[in-house]
Amino acid sequence: MSQTPATTDDVVWRPPPDAWSVSRMGRFAEHYHPAAFGNYEALWRWSVEDPAAFWASIWDYLEIGAPRASKSVISSDPMPDTTWFDGASLNYAEHLLRANGLGDSDVAVVGRSQTRPDRELTLGELREEVRRTAAGLKRLGVGPGDRVVALLPNIPEALVAFLATASIGAIWASCPPEFGARGILDRWGQIQPKVLLAIDGYRYGTKEISIVGVLDQIRDGLPSVQHTVLLPYLDSAATISGDAQTWSDLTAATTEPLRFEPVPFAHPLYVLSSSGTTGRPKQIVHGHGGILLEHGKQLALHHDLGPGDRFFWFSTTGWMMWNYLVSGLLTGASIVMFDGDPAAPSLDTLWSVVDQTEVTFAGFSAPFLMTCRGAGLRPADTHELRRLRGIGSTGAPLPDAGFRWIAEAVGPLSVSNISGGTDVCSAFVGGAPVLPVRSGAIACRQLGWRVESFNVDGRPLRGADGELVITAPAPSMPVGFWDDEDRRRYRASYFGSFDGVWCHGDWITIFDDGSCVISGRSDATLNRGGVRLGTADFYAVIEEHDMIDDSLVVHLEDDDGGLGDLLAFVVLRDGQELTDELLQGLRARLRTELSPRHVPDDIQAAPAVPRTISGKKLEVPVKRILLGAAASQVASASALQDPNSLHFFETFGERWRGADSAKG
Repeated sequence: MSQTPATTDDVVWRPPPDAWSVSRMGRFAEHYHPAAFGNYEALWRWSVEDPAAFWASIWDYLEIGAPRASKSVISSDPMPDTTWFDGASLNYAEHLLRANGLGDSDVAVVGRSQTRPDRELTLGELREEVRRTAAGLKRLGVGPGDRVVALLPNIPEALVAFLATASIGAIWASCPPEFGARGILDRWGQIQPKVLLAIDGYRYGTKEISIVGVLDQIRDGLPSVQHTVLLPYLDSAATISGDAQTWSDLTAATTEPLRFEPVPFAHPLYVLSSSGTTGRPKQIVHGHGGILLEHGKQLALHHDLGPGDRFFWFSTTGWMMWNYLVSGLLTGASIVMFDGDPAAPSLDTLWSVVDQTEVTFAGFSAPFLMTCRGAGLRPADTHELRRLRGIGSTGAPLPDAGFRWIAEAVGPLSVSNISGGTDVCSAFVGGAPVLPVRSGAIACRQLGWRVESFNVDGRPLRGADGELVITAPAPSMPVGFWDDEDRRRYRASYFGSFDGVWCHGDWITIFDDGSCVISGRSDATLNRGGVRLGTADFYAVIEEHDMIDDSLVVHLEDDDGGLGDLLAFVVLRDGQELTDELLQGLRARLRTELSPRHVPDDIQAAPAVPRTISGKKLEVPVKRILLGAAASQVASASALQDPNSLHFFETFGERWRGADSAKG
């Protein structure tokens, strides 16, 4: 990616001339801070320099209705001890089910599945299912603070169970059914759930997969679970051993009304797990109020979602984007849920879902979009996509070629390349409906997030790579980690580099116009002879080659201070070979478009690039494997898209270390 500000030639989409007048962001600015109308930078500065006024405005804009606070919007305590809306009480589920702008007969949820027929729920039907499910959970003894865990796919029942749990004031956690027992126990064993909800199996494309055996292992490994509820999904007659209820039992007819437990602003809503690629996953606790305000702000103002819209983001229940997706109902938009293999029967599957369900804003991982590009897909030629006006991308930086492919093959759409993460369950940099989209760049810092780029001395940078830091608190920062009463692990995770400043672990360049580029993880940075190289720069060049699908770059340092070994691994497209001609072409591209220091010492073909479930490349774990660590030591198999993808690097590492020893 370019380390200079984008130019006019890089613009792939421009907002309409009346964007400030017709967008929700523009109308918000006009009402709450008229001085910033027409000037995004001024609106952002107000949001971070006067956070009390800004977040009070979001509270009002979202029509929370509950008494805002008996004391203050934001406390004077520095991060991570800042508190929000002290004295306020609310319930996330209540506001989501209000679905501002949707009527009881309007479709709220569209479910598409490769396992069973399509399903839709109106807002009235959704409320009714939540009412019966909440009553069922109460019959099982679930109350405020209890944990309900779900081994469920991205289907309407998962949403119903989540909202029922939240309505009681209980705490939700979920994993997708493709996770193995060990990975699930690593997560849920820490939070000691009372109730387990699960399916019997599912179809992934045409493959039928039973998880009954995995479910037995999970039940055996969670002695805290008092009740198991089975949702027959693959087989309508499925049963499991031991004492268990069915979904029908849980949701049986009842006259008990739907009641929303008022909880404090920071009361735990759900627990999200870190990737677990370097050890036992951290259990990150998010609160009702922080998620309500942040998601409402993000989805309504930055994605411009509202009544009449349909919001889709391809995700599983194990990725924070699922939590982000279901919050679409806060805006009055309906949501589209998909469960299955996105590449079955072809890569066109998700584009067909977007077309058939009349999605207005669709989100994907950046690797998926690049795979579509590599396969030569042109969704605009095969689908109407008549209501689609925006594309979201996350999980990895979207390279310049990805932006251009969307513009050429999908349509001239607003592209919101967002970055944030499980830690905040949102994005702190991304797009805005009032700003142009420049190829290869992230349009802006999101409202309410004071994102800066710091050098090693903790001083702000412009136009150069630095540590991505957040220098002021935001409501959706975690309530804390589970079982971390003194907050020691929480502080160590984010506040160990700069006192009182959140350090996220990414390299970011922020330009004078407010746009930015994220060039990779700071803990995966390549440092050749004192020159820092961002991995995203390599990938943007290598993966633009029409013979390459994917790539991974690692740097093995020289203990004596030399340049070390820079290694690149490429995944070739079907039928291609890593010929001398291809190697020479790649080296020439890297030298010309980046610098001579970007030319690897060795380029190898690999069968696959190891990625987390959410699509992030495992640069640091691969580096550790090449240095001699076992794959089982550096990454949990359950955290990976393909657990076998690390085996190649173990074998290669043995050869590499042997050759290096022979040279020594």
